[in-house]
Amino acid sequence: MTLITLGIYSFFWWYKINREIREYDSRIQVDPGIAVIALCVPIASLVTLVKTGGRIERTQRFSGIEDRCSGGLGLLFSFLLFTHVVYYQSQLNKVWAVSGNQPPGTSI
Repeated sequence: MTLITLGIYSFFWWYKINREIREYDSRIQVDPGIAVIALCVPIASLVTLVKTGGRIERTQRFSGIEDRCSGGLGLLFSFLLFTHVVYYQSQLNKVWAVSGNQPPGTSI
């Protein structure tokens, strides 16, 4: 989708995953809009890549998953043809598989 939409879908995806993380557990503080804006700023884009990986890791910890996401590894994958997208999505899929299809705001 990113190639077809000339990169616009990647911003939508970044917003969506950060919003889902925030909705999963209110202890994880993130403003998805700011996370997307940070992608457009050179140094801030590196920070948001690492911090989003950390948010995914906290989400996994809260759901009881032991093999957890790494923001540093996500940053490394971002330099390898933007494969951080595949890595982060696969890590989030582990949370959704464990948690099931719960309505937003449901305590797990």
